[in-house]
Amino acid sequence: MYDKEQLISSISKIKDRLSNNKYLTDKRVLQALALTCTFGMVAGVCANGAEASVNLSSNPTAGISSVLASNSSAYTASATAGISSVLACNVDVESQLYSSDSEVTSTASAGTSADYGYENLGMGKCEGNLNVRKEPDESGKLLGKLPEHGAVEIIDEVDGWYKIESGELKGYVKAEYIATGDEALEIAAEEITTMATVTGDGLRIRESASTDSDVIINLNSGEKLPVIEVLDGWVKVAVDTDEGYVSADYVEIADELPTAKSLDELAYGTGVSNVRVDLVNNALQYVGNRYVWGGTSLTNGVDCSGFTMRIYQQYGIYLPHSSRAQAGYGRTISASEAQPGDLFFYGSGGISHVAIYMGGGQIVHASSARTGIKISNAFYRTPIKVVTLLN
Repeated sequence: MYDKEQLISSISKIKDRLSNNKYLTDKRVLQALALTCTFGMVAGVCANGAEASVNLSSNPTAGISSVLASNSSAYTASATAGISSVLACNVDVESQLYSSDSEVTSTASAGTSADYGYENLGMGKCEGNLNVRKEPDESGKLLGKLPEHGAVEIIDEVDGWYKIESGELKGYVKAEYIATGDEALEIAAEEITTMATVTGDGLRIRESASTDSDVIINLNSGEKLPVIEVLDGWVKVAVDTDEGYVSADYVEIADELPTAKSLDELAYGTGVSNVRVDLVNNALQYVGNRYVWGGTSLTNGVDCSGFTMRIYQQYGIYLPHSSRAQAGYGRTISASEAQPGDLFFYGSGGISHVAIYMGGGQIVHASSARTGIKISNAFYRTPIKVVTLLN
C-alpha cells in the first residue's frame, strides 16, 4: 500500500509531468488530473497488488478526457474500496496538492474564476446558427447569429432566455441552446483556435519563412488569420484555402473562441436595389456554416464558388462551380464601383477564391475549413477582379 509520503511524492511527480504538457495550461485542470491519476494508481494497487500504469505521454485533446480514457483500468469499480480506505486515512492529501496555489481552495469553487477570458462563459450547442434577438421573445427583432459553438458572456437570465454579449453584439438567446459550466468548458476546449491579428496595413504573406521568398498576398490591419505553426520569427498562417508565412513582428497571436456576428454591422450605400439588399441578407443567414471543399450545400457544407453559385441561383443567375470560371461572367468593374451583391475574386498567381460584396467594405464568403462561412474586410487581400451580375 502507498503511505502518505508516497502519495504526496506521486502527486508532485505527476503535476510536474503534466505541467510540461503544452496542451494543459489551466491550473485547476492540472491539479484535478494529478489527483485523479494518483488515486488511479492507488486503485490499481488495491485491486491488483501492483502499481497501475498511468500513461501521460499522449496529448489530451479535450481537457482530461483522453488521459482518463486511456487509463481506465487504473480505477475500475472493483478498486473503489481501496480508494475509499486510502482517502479515509489520508484526508490531508488534497490540501497538500493545492498548497502551492493558494487561490484555489477546492474544486467546487473553481468555476467562479474567469475561463477563456469570460467571467460567465456560455457556449452555443444548437445545430447550426442560433438567433440573437433584441428582446427575450421569439418574435423579437433579429440582431445577428451565434455560430453553432460560439462563445458568449452570460449577463442575466430572463424567463428561459439568456442576456448575452458576444463579440460586438448584445442581445438575447434561448437558454436551452447554451451550454454552461463544465459542458461549456468542454466545448470551448475543442473550439479554441490560435489566431494571428495583423497589426499593420500592407503586411506581406510569403510562400516560405524568408524575406527572399515570393509574396503571395498583402493583408490589412485587423485581419485575423488561423495560426498553423509558430516558428522562429515567423508564423505560418491559413488564408482561406492557401497557406503562407508572416513575420511575427507584425501580428499579435492569441487563442480565441468564435463569437456572434451582427446583422446591423452592414452599411449599405445609397441607391442600392432591394434585390441586392435581399441577396446579401440571404447570404448572411449562412454565416457560421461549414466549409467543405467541393461542397454545394448551404446548410451541410460549401466551398467558396459553391456558396456564390447557390446564392445567385436563388435569383435566377446560374454560375459554374468554379471561382475562375465565375470570373468570366458579368461585367468587370473597379472595386470603388462595387455595390452589395457584386463578386470579388482573389488569389495568388491566378483566381482561386470568390466572395460576395456586402457593402461598407465587407464581404461574406466560404473562407476555409477552419473558419467556415464568415464576414471579412473586402480588402483583407488585394482583389484580382470585381464583377457585377446585377442590373
